Amino acid sequence: MTRPVLGITCCTRMVGGEPAQAVIDRYMEAAVRHADAAALLIPARPDLMAATELAGRLDGLLLTGSPSNVDPDRYAGAERFGPFDAGRDTMSLAMIDAMISAGKPVFGICRGFQELNVAFGGTLDGHVGDAGRPLPHHSPEGVPIDAMFAHSHDVTLRPGGVLAKAFGRDRLRVNSVHFQGVDRLGDGLTVEATAPDGVIEAVSAEVNGAPVIGVQWHPEWQAEKDAASLGYFKLLGQALRGEALKRAA
Repeated sequence: MTRPVLGITCCTRMVGGEPAQAVIDRYMEAAVRHADAAALLIPARPDLMAATELAGRLDGLLLTGSPSNVDPDRYAGAERFGPFDAGRDTMSLAMIDAMISAGKPVFGICRGFQELNVAFGGTLDGHVGDAGRPLPHHSPEGVPIDAMFAHSHDVTLRPGGVLAKAFGRDRLRVNSVHFQGVDRLGDGLTVEATAPDGVIEAVSAEVNGAPVIGVQWHPEWQAEKDAASLGYFKLLGQALRGEALKRAA
């Protein structure tokens, strides 16, 4: 049986002194393995292609994490916390609009979660990773990658929500490696998870019959070792196959 095709957003990275389109393997590998999908990478090059010509060829979209942040000009933000990737901003926001307009699922991780909030008219806070906060959402600078992703905290899932129903739990322990987070929630988004300090950690929506789910943490990191991470990609696989996600009545 032919597997559904998942579009996965790229970032612009410098490789050997030249710009390149890149996706860290763990996003692609976790989605292909655990959502049981084929993958096509979407370049952050809106100057070369339009989201509308891509959306019709995809069954769903995964917005990946990235070292770059959404440019505050996209949401009238007052402070600038780089680095930025203008091509990624333009392509991701256009792909969100095109996929939702086509009634196709959109899932987001970290930067992708933030892109969803901006696409729905929300804003971002650039201080959630500050070391002086009661609950800093990022590990100390300069630690190895394993230690960075070991930085974690609990989140509380919305009773009866999509994630609570999918995972059969009301709390999760999640990794936390983000400096930015949701400030004002986007219109039409429902909060699915919150951190102990009130920071929004997951959202959902359904527009034109298309499920939208974003999480601030990184379920793709060593997904096979965590049941909830596997559950996130199982949800993605179900959405790609047109299965309705369970929601609160």
